[in-house]
Amino acid sequence: MNARVRFRTDPPGVVEVPPRDHPVIAIHVGPSVYIHCRRGPWSHSGLGVHGDIDIVPAGIPSRWEMKETDRVILIDVENQPGVEILNRFQIRDRFLEALGRMMRTEMEAGYPNGRLYLDSLGSSVAEHLLARYSSGASPELRKGGLGPQLKRVIAYVEDNLSQDLSLKQLADVAGVSVSHIKTTFRESVGLPVHQYVIERRVDRAQMLLREGKLPISRIAAETGFAHQSHLSYHVRRVLGVSPAESARRYREAHRTIAVDDQRSACS
Repeated sequence: MNARVRFRTDPPGVVEVPPRDHPVIAIHVGPSVYIHCRRGPWSHSGLGVHGDIDIVPAGIPSRWEMKETDRVILIDVENQPGVEILNRFQIRDRFLEALGRMMRTEMEAGYPNGRLYLDSLGSSVAEHLLARYSSGASPELRKGGLGPQLKRVIAYVEDNLSQDLSLKQLADVAGVSVSHIKTTFRESVGLPVHQYVIERRVDRAQMLLREGKLPISRIAAETGFAHQSHLSYHVRRVLGVSPAESARRYREAHRTIAVDDQRSACS
């Protein structure tokens, strides 16, 4: 099963995407963005938050209108004969999101684990789509979790990563008690609140490091870390390398990908 992963950044405005001959999964990452999207006869407007997923069926054109810069992981999925993948707007799917993150990490590292690893992830994506989002899928039963308040909480986290967030603040945003949000957030996202916030801070710091516009000390402040050493500690803990090494590997991987794309275009 072949699958290709891409990372795309679109500025505010309108993006017209022609019909593809295969389904595409779009996983929103980073700050919240208000999006209006039309796909064939369907349309949806709403706040896209980190982890929201759109599924675009094969043969359907799409039009995206963003109020702010939008960042997405895109997964092109191989068609399965005789199966229709269904349209979905801004769904939450922890398993699909995790697969997308793993594919993105593999891409940005220059595919160190080889084709077999990427094919295995791609097969898992395809199997999950067939089981949950195809014409033959059984209705999904949702139990537990934070429910519709989850989007508000995640948007608040993304918009306030530089602040000293507290459980009480997040519970107030969701309109629930502190003890309730501790349990239901983990059920919804798969991580405790504090661990989720740290991972989001590390991811935002990675993005700023790759842009190369700010010193590490300023990036630490922008992403809610107490100081540069605090940032470095968590980047090493989550990624296994220093902030500078993470940025260097990203630049090298993207130089390799750019060269490969040029070769493909010329062949």
